[in-house]
Amino acid sequence: MKKIFIVTFLFFSIHSQSQTYVKVNAMTTIFTIPNVGIETSIGEKSTLHFDALASFWKSVNGKPREFYTFTPEYRYHFKEKYNGFYAGAHIGASVFNFQKWNYINTNSYEKGVGYFIGSTIGYQVKLNDKFMLDCFLGGGWHQGFYKGYDLTTGERYEKAKNYNKSGEWFPYRGGVMVSYKLN
Repeated sequence: MKKIFIVTFLFFSIHSQSQTYVKVNAMTTIFTIPNVGIETSIGEKSTLHFDALASFWKSVNGKPREFYTFTPEYRYHFKEKYNGFYAGAHIGASVFNFQKWNYINTNSYEKGVGYFIGSTIGYQVKLNDKFMLDCFLGGGWHQGFYKGYDLTTGERYEKAKNYNKSGEWFPYRGGVMVSYKLN
């Protein structure tokens, strides 16, 4: 999974156009959950943003906390690109081995994949010619396909024949991206 993450990031970096920023989320980095991205111009007030978020934690207090998300997003900037308010729309994918919020204090966890569709609002501030801050918050619908397991026995706890399904509306993106202009 780490190799896919690195190759995807390098691919987008190499094929970047003018006015391209590479980004690191300062907020998630504090919690040792890296979130890196790239944003490039595709029109007068439009950009394409791609980021990947990864929690490599196999276990926190004996509970799995591992997940990966990949999010391509179209952004419309109301004033000008890379300066001021913007709104974005995205469709992304997730892979997880995680104990969901409604199973905390149990021995149950879920392992599976999912997709999400949602929107983001944000504000970008240019610090100088090379650096910018991108403050954002987003969320939407996440549809997961998973198998539920018991931590102590390793057996499935739910009775779904193949994969169980779970869909929820919730905020799942946010932070402050420290951005560096490539060209």
